Amino acid sequence: MYKIIHDKDEMIIRFEKDLVDGETLSRFLSHINLQSMLKKSAGGDASARLRARSHLAALPTGIALLRDPSLNKGSAFTLEEREALGLTGLLPPRVHTLDEQVQRILENLRKQSTDIERYVYLIALQDRNKTLFYRVLLDNIEELMPIVYTPTVGQACLQFGHIFRRPRGIYITARDKGRVAELLGNWPFNDIKVIVVTDGERILGLGDLGADGMGIPVGKLALYSVCAGIHPSLSLSVTLDMGTDNARLLNDPLYIGLQHPRIRGELYDEMLEEFILAVQQVFPGCMIQFEDFANRNAFRLLQQYRDQVCCFNDDIQGTAAVTVAGIFSALRITGGDLKEQRFLFLGAGEAGLGAGELLVSALVDAGLSLDEARRCCWYVDSKGLIVKSRTDLSGHKLLYAHDHPPIADFHTAVETLKPQAIIGVSGQPKRFTPEILETMARINERPIVFSLSNPTSKSECTAEEAYTWTEGRAIFASGSPFDPVVIKGRKLYPSQGNNVYIFPGVGMGVMASGAVRVTDEMFLVAAKVVAGEVSDADLEYGRVYPPLPRIREVSLAVAVAVAEVAYREGLAAKPKPDDLAEYIRGLMFEPEYQTYI
Repeated sequence: MYKIIHDKDEMIIRFEKDLVDGETLSRFLSHINLQSMLKKSAGGDASARLRARSHLAALPTGIALLRDPSLNKGSAFTLEEREALGLTGLLPPRVHTLDEQVQRILENLRKQSTDIERYVYLIALQDRNKTLFYRVLLDNIEELMPIVYTPTVGQACLQFGHIFRRPRGIYITARDKGRVAELLGNWPFNDIKVIVVTDGERILGLGDLGADGMGIPVGKLALYSVCAGIHPSLSLSVTLDMGTDNARLLNDPLYIGLQHPRIRGELYDEMLEEFILAVQQVFPGCMIQFEDFANRNAFRLLQQYRDQVCCFNDDIQGTAAVTVAGIFSALRITGGDLKEQRFLFLGAGEAGLGAGELLVSALVDAGLSLDEARRCCWYVDSKGLIVKSRTDLSGHKLLYAHDHPPIADFHTAVETLKPQAIIGVSGQPKRFTPEILETMARINERPIVFSLSNPTSKSECTAEEAYTWTEGRAIFASGSPFDPVVIKGRKLYPSQGNNVYIFPGVGMGVMASGAVRVTDEMFLVAAKVVAGEVSDADLEYGRVYPPLPRIREVSLAVAVAVAEVAYREGLAAKPKPDDLAEYIRGLMFEPEYQTYI
């Protein structure tokens, strides 16, 4: 295989030609050069040289280092690092700071002509230099949130197979039955604390996108790192590719998933169970976030596993918390008492019913009985008002089937029930018509109008429509961002009810405390914290959520509150630190370059 020959002062090593590839040989030789440099270095602290030797020996060198997105610093490698790590000549001579690199990225990013081009540009950056990617995002969160997440991520998922560059995360299919743990073990990091998993059946309001839905877990994990400081190496995106019923994808030669009809029934459930058990085996203590599962599976999977493992469903519980947070803030503007409000939901899927359940918890917490609390929440689905006389209801809808004559349409329901708030979670655009908005303005001095469906193309109404048809009196929030609107000379800033205010902080609180379960109380306290972070000045401008540039402060506060719940309920596996906030702050990842020598 190889032969070592000693010739006076030289050592000659001869390899069989096919034994090693060029990259491996280059890395080997770089290490030899490094050892030589350390040996020849005169003076200085011997222990420091030993530390340098140990640290550098663990690093890739040369081209391999530049191709490692977790370690690459590009033009920011110092001259000393370049010499020690075999980079001299592989980089242009000028050394740049991280801030200068951010400037270059922003300059080129802003030259892109469309949001999807900006999305692809940022993903390419993430593939080559993660530290720089997260720095750019964190410092420009308000500008770039719509690019890395909603609404552009929806467009990216629609085109995912066509813009695909590099795989990210783990893809599990039904043909992998019996070896899911093996596939998870292929991931290069073994200390995973957060997994976001989807089966791609209900991506945002876009429907079944199969494996192309991987863009959602990828986007969510980026926000875990940016907003709550969970280190990227501690998180993993997973797609359970159970096929797709989307005819367009089944006929698309560039689709990245399995081109067969979606698997359901016993095999689907067996794959989900194997995945859940495999996570406990490979990544013990890891929190699982279910993302964009269809209604038929979302509620039952959450119900089945929430008391067995550390998991939650963001579409149900995260959306619920951000909705309730917005309601708390809106009532600071109206001066209304939570117990005296009537909420009318358009849409009775996982987002709407999840929000209703958390609202009920808040109402019970405020002093109402369970029945009284549920009576405050009303729903209109595709077949009209949900009432007891209907015979087509099942599951959670039955909890909100009140005694009332049937009503066929949403406008009549608004006229009849006279709600203080309408909440759109239907995935149906333009359902909050001018007539409905005018009615809400006639009923209420400050009507609460939440148009939460994503992406923008699915929004029940725009900010401009809400403000125009209520004469600027609406308290408005949406799922996707809208630009400020000027009404009667007053500039109003629409709020985005983005789950990013909730799930990153919840995840950090769970990780920091070692919580073994995620409870509804954690989401209720998260909602209260987010509402409490909204200033009076924010409310004056129509905002019911904190400004995005403050997202790390908000996430820290949420994480502390969630961890406190874990300790109070006996769910924490880690000892409680003396200063919980300071401890969590110390855990938060900061995108800064590390010094290698």
